[in-house]
Amino acid sequence: MSPKILVVDDESDIRKYMTTLLEANDYEVVSASDGDEALEVARREKPDLVCLDLSMPNQTGTGFYKKLTRDKDLGGIPVIIVSGLAGRELAVSKPAAVFDKPIDPDALLVAIEEALG
Repeated sequence: MSPKILVVDDESDIRKYMTTLLEANDYEVVSASDGDEALEVARREKPDLVCLDLSMPNQTGTGFYKKLTRDKDLGGIPVIIVSGLAGRELAVSKPAAVFDKPIDPDALLVAIEEALG
């Protein structure tokens, strides 16, 4: 069974790009457009990893991350930050990796492999 990755980004083009990249590399992908939706999807789908944008409407990526890490069933899921937001490396504690947009797809795939073990 392929690892499941939750892609959280408010930009549909980014979600589509990430989904295409990850599915082409044998990952199962689910997605959400903001932190509120992401929490619902994470609870329902139990992803193995989250790729998270920080700057989104409704519920920010930082807000989602705090809720995710406090959830007893979801708190251990590794999170990779993919954001153009300044200070993104300070926005969450202990991310598996942090990437700027636009993203280097090869570096992202390596980081995902490392985070999943």
